[in-house]
Amino acid sequence: MKKIAVLLSGCGVYDGTELHESVLALLEITRAGASYQCFAPNIPQFHVINHFTGEVQENETRNVLVESARIARGDIKAVDELDIAEFDALVIPGGFGAAKNLCDFAIAGAEHVVEPSIKQFISQFSEAAKPVGFICISPVMIPQFYPLGVKGTIGSDVGTAAAFEQQGGQHKAALVDEVVVDEEHKVVSTPAYMLAGDILEAHSGISKLVAKVLEMA
Repeated sequence: MKKIAVLLSGCGVYDGTELHESVLALLEITRAGASYQCFAPNIPQFHVINHFTGEVQENETRNVLVESARIARGDIKAVDELDIAEFDALVIPGGFGAAKNLCDFAIAGAEHVVEPSIKQFISQFSEAAKPVGFICISPVMIPQFYPLGVKGTIGSDVGTAAAFEQQGGQHKAALVDEVVVDEEHKVVSTPAYMLAGDILEAHSGISKLVAKVLEMA
């Protein structure tokens, strides 16, 4: 049985992991006969958003690992607990947490950097030539882990695509139900809620991404 690591970034689209994307990915991994283990960094969230009002909660702080445990039903590990030998591939759902907690793209744009514990975590997969699937906004991190010219997609947003290329990647525009595959580096990406209007559209690309990642594993 193939075992897939799933990297979460909190709980909630505006300050953490996009829940639909994460649950759909977990479902597709399981339906394909593989197993998964969720991971998250044990760090404070960038900030906390009230998902009902959209307002920043100025006096509230939350921990990314603790919040991610909500999605994983408590079965989650800190990223520094990874034993790369146990895993065949990695999948990273999106949500603003990927751009605020895993890296600082939401603040720094093309000059963003990946959070150190996340850098070490994802690097273990790229260095071992194990497939990684990046969903939604998480593909902005791809150029940080692979050689110049690595292919990926965030959909069709011009500004984000330009930042991807400024970091050294080769951006490929894609529709919501498409995936972009870099066979050489074993990288798969799909736009999901960068383009999706509903959960069904998000699922159309995520299902293909998981299937391709498992095929490459």
